[in-house]
Amino acid sequence: MDFNTVASFDHYASVIAAATPKELNEGHLLRRLAIKREGSLTACYAPFDFVAPDARLVIVGITPGRTQALTALVAASEALRAGKHPNEASRLAKVTGSFSGSMRVRLVSMLDHIGLAAALGRVSCADLFNSSSGQVHFTSALRYPVFVGDANYNGKPDMLQTPLLRSMIDSCLTEEARCLSKAVWLPLGPEPARAVHYLCEQGLLDRKQVLQGLPHPSGANAERISYFLGRKPRHLLSSRTNASALDTALDRLRLQVQALSANAPVSAPAA
Repeated sequence: MDFNTVASFDHYASVIAAATPKELNEGHLLRRLAIKREGSLTACYAPFDFVAPDARLVIVGITPGRTQALTALVAASEALRAGKHPNEASRLAKVTGSFSGSMRVRLVSMLDHIGLAAALGRVSCADLFNSSSGQVHFTSALRYPVFVGDANYNGKPDMLQTPLLRSMIDSCLTEEARCLSKAVWLPLGPEPARAVHYLCEQGLLDRKQVLQGLPHPSGANAERISYFLGRKPRHLLSSRTNASALDTALDRLRLQVQALSANAPVSAPAA
């Protein structure tokens, strides 16, 4: 199945623009936009198609959740009703539905801490997130929202072993890798990392462009992030935080970023 053929903003724009606030906010439209079902899995359309062609950083999540999807649909509908061109409405929906707020603050702090801002010629990676700069591309291993029953997909079943999910990676994420083959790719979490490494195995990305090991910027990771940033000493950590693993990840990431800055590959130290 080619998701790039069956799912496009232009195809759904008129339906999104005509939806009532109730249909948008309560998820009725999202349920109507089911693209494909396979067993307990349902893939739905939401406006996450836009690709920032000049992006220098690609941030990869697992799949848009229901909240992100509804936020993006509302933003797209409002933009279309305001007379925005479909391309601009698609861009606005993607930006609005992606990382924002305190999660972005934590992410920027960690990216600066590993030296990525300097490697990209910036004072801070916060500059990349300027909504008009187009320097960051937000995406997901599974571009469109996937649900298991009524729940957000969380990595089960295996996305690379499940035909419906694998086809989305082969269609959508592969297209983005071809467009952004020179950017730095940052998968957030083990499942996005597996998908990005799958692209490397296909020869679409160079492994030295992929940053792995950064703690997820979720608030649930507050202690791990605090230690990673040097804000909390090792002796005050709870038993849930593996300081040695974070130290290794930080060292590896800094070496990799230095290599990116020098435009030369590097072998990561053994974990």
